[in-house]
Amino acid sequence: MGAYILRRLLLVIPTLLGVMIINFTLTQFVPGGPIEQIIANMQGQGDVFATIAGGTGDAEFGNQTAGNDEYVGARGLPPEFIERLEKQFGFDKPPLERFLNMMWDYMRFDFGESYFRSIGVLDLVWEKLPVSITLGLWSTIIAYAVSIPLGIRKAVRDGSGFDTWTSGIIIVAYAIPGFLFAILLLVLFAGGSYWQVFPLRGLTSDNWESLSWFGKIVDYFWHITLPVLASTISAFATLTLLTKNSFLDEIKKQYVITAKAKGLTESRVLYGHVFRNAMLIVIAGFPSVFIGVFFGGSLIIETIFSLDGLGRLGFEAAVARDYPVIFGTLFFFGLLGLVIGILSDLMYVFVDPRIDFEVRET
Repeated sequence: MGAYILRRLLLVIPTLLGVMIINFTLTQFVPGGPIEQIIANMQGQGDVFATIAGGTGDAEFGNQTAGNDEYVGARGLPPEFIERLEKQFGFDKPPLERFLNMMWDYMRFDFGESYFRSIGVLDLVWEKLPVSITLGLWSTIIAYAVSIPLGIRKAVRDGSGFDTWTSGIIIVAYAIPGFLFAILLLVLFAGGSYWQVFPLRGLTSDNWESLSWFGKIVDYFWHITLPVLASTISAFATLTLLTKNSFLDEIKKQYVITAKAKGLTESRVLYGHVFRNAMLIVIAGFPSVFIGVFFGGSLIIETIFSLDGLGRLGFEAAVARDYPVIFGTLFFFGLLGLVIGILSDLMYVFVDPRIDFEVRET
């Protein structure tokens, strides 16, 4: 097992390096870098993309710059100022040198500072992390708490009316996009057109600090109810069907028939013999499910409910071309995702010690 873990850890390096190379290369061909963003703001255009896509604006903003033809809209700015900007952001060096310097810093977990927020990337991530963890953790816990009992019940009553109508609900729930369900919840329960039951935005009320500890708990759950429900819907459907199919596969095996022939009760067979084997794939997938919920719908859900989390941070960084934030978070969470993949394999061994990856590979 130790050799298997070592090989997986060694594979993390080329995989992560490949991800960073691809994304860094793509950014070299995307218009509207951080310097162009600053120039656009200084010219009063607000956003560099308006300049790039404008087409019908002044011709002087089209192709020429003051001493530097690379930056659209820089006409009228002194060349010395452009050079200082390039040096400040490190664009006075060739792309290969910038990439190597960036990776060397990242290997030491030095992610630099945001171009436009004057705060370290790690500090920025830690500041936004609680919001995303709140959504991911609660959504995963609720999905497992509902999906496992429901999936077991559906497997035991396979083909019954209960199985049929619950499957219909699950399929409909899976087909509804998370953002559409989030909007529906806002319209129905957040004062959109019907009931003002839950708050419209944020994770806490304005009077959070003055509340008692019990009041803070109630206020916290009051705010996260709708975002968590919107994040849970797709994971709930997938886990339920996965649990059902896992139990159905085990129920049909010979050892279950033998246990029933010995006179064991259905509940004893189900939870004493079938449960451990059937739940192997479900429990072992917990880390990957959490990461999937954590990243999957965070951007849209956080935007709709005005939550200041990592999804929204990534979107704003991409729009502003805040490269330290973009590449720093890409490296950090790419590494996290790869490590979670290894932990998922280890979970299989923890749940069922009979599994041996070394034997499987030989």
